Amino acid sequence: MRFIDIINKKVENQKLLKEEIEFFVNNYVNGSIPDYQTSAFLMAIRINGLSDEETAILTNAMMLSGDVLDWNFLNKTIVDKHSTGGVGDKVSIALCPILASLGLTIAKMSGRGLGHTGGTLDKLESIDGYNIMLSDEEFKNVVQKHGIAIVGQNTKLVPADKKIYALRDVTGTVQSIPLIASSIMSKKLATGSNCILLDVKCGDGAFMKNIEEAKKLGKLMIQIGKKLNRKIAVEITNMEQPLGKAIGNKIEVLEAAQTLKGNGPKDFTEIIYSSAKTLLILSDCAKDEAEAKQMIDKAIISGKAYEKFIEWISAQGGNAKLIEDKNWFKPKYKFEIFAKQNGYLKIKSAISFGLVAMKLGAGRSKKEDSIDYDAGIYLNKSSNDYVNEGELLFTLYSSKPINNELEDELIKAIEFNDKKYNIKSVFEKMY
Repeated sequence: MRFIDIINKKVENQKLLKEEIEFFVNNYVNGSIPDYQTSAFLMAIRINGLSDEETAILTNAMMLSGDVLDWNFLNKTIVDKHSTGGVGDKVSIALCPILASLGLTIAKMSGRGLGHTGGTLDKLESIDGYNIMLSDEEFKNVVQKHGIAIVGQNTKLVPADKKIYALRDVTGTVQSIPLIASSIMSKKLATGSNCILLDVKCGDGAFMKNIEEAKKLGKLMIQIGKKLNRKIAVEITNMEQPLGKAIGNKIEVLEAAQTLKGNGPKDFTEIIYSSAKTLLILSDCAKDEAEAKQMIDKAIISGKAYEKFIEWISAQGGNAKLIEDKNWFKPKYKFEIFAKQNGYLKIKSAISFGLVAMKLGAGRSKKEDSIDYDAGIYLNKSSNDYVNEGELLFTLYSSKPINNELEDELIKAIEFNDKKYNIKSVFEKMY
């Protein structure tokens, strides 16, 4: 079999055989196929696409390119959730302990933030002592004992995705729905989960900018799951404005903790309830949304959800008591932005807030950049709040002096109107 023949076949928009796709993945990972040929192949896929069957075969081959975690010894359904990334997206930190407190088992691998999107690992590492780098044995032990663990991505899992994504990033082939779907799904399936919620963020601050593309991606990932015998649900959620009121690392951990106590922002709480209900139904723990809501209410009101949060953080070495210390989040510098007119606030650009948070030190512009855990933004006012001239809009935080030019960037990203506008947290659910 010659790889040039496989490239030409896809250039001519012909369907590839299972053996041909597996040949590509195996030989690219072992170094037999050079980058220049793979670049041509990926561009042919971006232009001509892949069928659902081809995408499922590619996903499976990528998943099997490295280790695959086996949770059969637990004899339980393993639940996972993945977000395509956004601004203020601390969902996993609040969602996972709620589900674990209700008896579900969560074994999750997360990533770091880059650019305007924040990473779950960076937020968790802002908690003193929290260990994201558990060995496979330690990971399994924490999950078995506590029903929940969130760790860094194991380098032995899905090496094909690591190599392919690095090449896609520099060859103009990132924007391919089959390649996006196979990248996401191969990693989720390799962690051994059999019940997965995929949160596809949609809007200005997300990877998918419009609802049609988000739905295409969601439907394809559900089809891949069906072909590979996994239960998949997709929620398309709003990323036109930041999620919740906090953007950063420590500041988002605090907001997640408050949400577990029942005191979270309205939009963030809506997403948490929606995602939790979806996974409770998908895993056959609740018969419908009404029953699922009662279960979530009870977990939060009883304090069990917050107790599980503290138990989980402690199990991975984190000093959970510090989160309750008022001095834990005490940035050296702050900069306040005030309203210059009256009206209902509308945040027009979530990405602008993400980029300002990054410039404050809360994120990275390059992978090797360090994180300032105290840096971030608090939205004293959110979209649809009525604001009077002179009222406090946003507070910027950092460990370093704050450039007052950042105010202009945020002012350009908002507007004031005479009336409220319609905001939906969850655009669509798909099973």
